[in-house]
Amino acid sequence: MQVTQVSADGLKHHLKVVVPAADIETQVSQRLEGLAKTARLPGFRPGKAPVSLLRKQYGRSVTGEILERSIDEGSKKAIADNQLRPALQPKVEVTSFDDGKDLEFDIHVENLPTPPEVDLSTIELTRYEADVAPETVQKALDDIVKGNRPYAEPAEPRPAKQDDRVTIDFAGKIDGVAFDGGTGTDMPVVIGSGMLVPGFEDQLVGASVGDEKTIEVTFPDDYGAENLRGKAATFDIKVTKIEEPGEVTVNDEFAKKLGQENVEKLHDAIRQRFSAEYGRATRLKLKRALLDVLAERHDFEVPPGMVELEFDAIWRQLTAEMQRLGQSFADEDKSEDEAKEEYRKIAERRVRLGLLLSDIGTKNEVKVENKELQQAMIAQAQRFPGQARQVFEFYQKNPGTLEQLRAPIFEDKVVDLIIEKAKVETKKVTPEELMKEAEEDEDEAISSAGVADEQAAS
Repeated sequence: MQVTQVSADGLKHHLKVVVPAADIETQVSQRLEGLAKTARLPGFRPGKAPVSLLRKQYGRSVTGEILERSIDEGSKKAIADNQLRPALQPKVEVTSFDDGKDLEFDIHVENLPTPPEVDLSTIELTRYEADVAPETVQKALDDIVKGNRPYAEPAEPRPAKQDDRVTIDFAGKIDGVAFDGGTGTDMPVVIGSGMLVPGFEDQLVGASVGDEKTIEVTFPDDYGAENLRGKAATFDIKVTKIEEPGEVTVNDEFAKKLGQENVEKLHDAIRQRFSAEYGRATRLKLKRALLDVLAERHDFEVPPGMVELEFDAIWRQLTAEMQRLGQSFADEDKSEDEAKEEYRKIAERRVRLGLLLSDIGTKNEVKVENKELQQAMIAQAQRFPGQARQVFEFYQKNPGTLEQLRAPIFEDKVVDLIIEKAKVETKKVTPEELMKEAEEDEDEAISSAGVADEQAAS
């Protein structure tokens, strides 16, 4: 077997492999001789059929088997001899083969780069933290109280006002035509709750039981039902009941109804909820800042094929979401080509950061333990009540999906490692400053974790 490197352009390598015809014939003969020992052919005792007859009957299929094995073994040898680490499955193309002739095939490989060394101790970050203010806890408690108020009809009939619960029958129309989901009966509406289309609740103020009126609204451009976005609609309503809110006493009994031992525990639970929310925002911002530092300091060539796969995944998700929301690139004053260029840069950043995190994790022996995977599977199973067994079976039968659980765990552990070794300054900010653009930070913080973990595991 002869292996020749035809070209090497950056991470792209072109190899040529030649397997002599004599080697192929030797393997074919050995395979046929092995078959002859057990073959059963009409007119011959078991194991006595001549190899020449077996060659006529099975020669083509045996040759195909040997060629497939030769290509597989030749590819592995070529890659190993040239000390390559394929980023993706190598592309193999047979360029020449006839009976009695050499087998020749080309291998095109995109090699994994060797990321630069990262001195973790030189990384400087700022951890932004916010305290949970007493007034924040009190406001949340007030909202809970508001949501748990009892309602009863007023002692004397009166028109509806703010905070009342009004029960209505309704029939919605667009351009005079009823639409799906626009009709209902006995629907309770709390005026001022903001649960309905903007402007709907306000028009209930002043209505009395038995009143019939027409309410005019316009659905928001981002409304959940795509067919209603931006549409003007009318609702013919009839008021069937008006109730006013009663008082709620915040005491231990009230706390117990909410699953807490007493009022103090209720306050603690609210505080912990905000603390956890702020903690997630703190980590997102810190992770985003870390990835920005890594991206700015370390620029190296990445496999084009990996970038293209990452871009395809981003683009599919983006276009599906835009279609769902009825949006276009023109809405953002850019062309599709400009958007593709922008997102291809994002894909390249993600791949580069993924490879960099993988390298850091590997050098620092970061591992994802089985118990961590088990916990991740349990968390997934909890999303599907009553189907835990099916969820576990799914992951057991589909190893690829298990890697999707492993990837974010690996990335988080590598990020924790880097933060531990970096110089991190803590700065107190207001909750508003901390939470600002938190969702955008979360989207941007993704660094192709699947790439990172996959390479770390290989």
